[in-house]
Amino acid sequence: MAFLCKGFLRAVAKRGLSSQFVQTPFKSQRSLSSLDPSPNKLLQLPSSLIKSTLDSATCFPQDNPRFSWDSLLACLPSLSSDKARLVLEWKLEKMLKGNERDYDQYLYLMSLCAKIRNASLAMHVFTSMEVHGIKPTTSLFNSLIHACLSSKDSITALSLFEIMQSSEDYKPNDETYETFIIGFSSLGNTGAMKSWYSAKKAAGYCATLQTYESLVSGCIKARDFDGADRFYDEIKSTGIMTSETILENLLEGFCRRRRFNQVKEFIKSCLEVWQEISVKMVEKVVGLYSEHGKVEEMEELLSTVVESGQAVTVLSQVNSGIIRMYATLNRLDDVEYSVGRMLKQGLSFRCADDVEKVICCYFRVEAYDRLDLFLEHIKRSHKLTKSTYDSLVVGYWRAGLSQRLDTVIKDMELAGVR
Repeated sequence: MAFLCKGFLRAVAKRGLSSQFVQTPFKSQRSLSSLDPSPNKLLQLPSSLIKSTLDSATCFPQDNPRFSWDSLLACLPSLSSDKARLVLEWKLEKMLKGNERDYDQYLYLMSLCAKIRNASLAMHVFTSMEVHGIKPTTSLFNSLIHACLSSKDSITALSLFEIMQSSEDYKPNDETYETFIIGFSSLGNTGAMKSWYSAKKAAGYCATLQTYESLVSGCIKARDFDGADRFYDEIKSTGIMTSETILENLLEGFCRRRRFNQVKEFIKSCLEVWQEISVKMVEKVVGLYSEHGKVEEMEELLSTVVESGQAVTVLSQVNSGIIRMYATLNRLDDVEYSVGRMLKQGLSFRCADDVEKVICCYFRVEAYDRLDLFLEHIKRSHKLTKSTYDSLVVGYWRAGLSQRLDTVIKDMELAGVR
């Protein structure tokens, strides 16, 4: 069995890594110790200098006091796929050279391979461990499967599962099935996701909150809304306390189906049970109501979140949605009332775009004196940005109001906005 495992893994590794893991010669004449290994600098370096630069950070730590492996890992998503691969390759080489025996270190490295969606590199980590006498475990196989599914390589993932099934030392466990469920959920393959859920139950493992999060998320992603509803009913029947992630996904399903009554009742239900709703949930509802011009529903939502004492971020989101909707409809009286109500709640405009939507409304209805009063009113709580000043300049120019235009330009100069 060990021979079969090694043969399979080496064959896959050879096939996927033959061109990727060729060492690039270091051609620069610069001193290694002068190279800056900070994440920002790595973004600018050519790929050929990545490993040499990282070597300089460990060989000459006195010249690189701010080098941090953790900060480097944090910037991995910002790097190109090639540079991210080289960083992780470099780390693996250091671990092997130092005869690292800690399984958790290799597991972490493989999880990073999954994060950058590089199954070939994860396979290289796995086979390198074997070559150095580190025996594989179920957890290592699970991590490798995760990397394969993250890279959309389900064929290799299934082959790895078959190896685990026929082994004696690294049989599939609860985490193995969970990995497949999460993987296929992320891929939007609900058929495979549900099959692995059934396989997990058949193997004697119970569904966890994480399982249901993946199942509901996968169904919503694939527009299988009925499936998401069924899994939610199953959650309630098991007595498992649902999570914010599940609630957000279910609400998204209602919004995408334009189930306005269900959206309203679902929000009320969440408030009764949880006493609060997340900003993401509010964003979904505000987006739905705004798209379909549901003014009354938006006002009712505001009353609901105010009465239930929701967080400032939630109140701000709903107030903003209402103001933007009225501004789009050119209902200036309602805009001004809504702005005044928001300010009385101790809130201010969330962003310049909201202010500019209101300004455009004033220009469309040619209410210039009222616009002056509005600007004076919000200056105490909101600093006008360049884009807002630009909107005023363009608006007054189009309206032929040269005196007001000159005033705005002077205000810009006094505010130091250029």
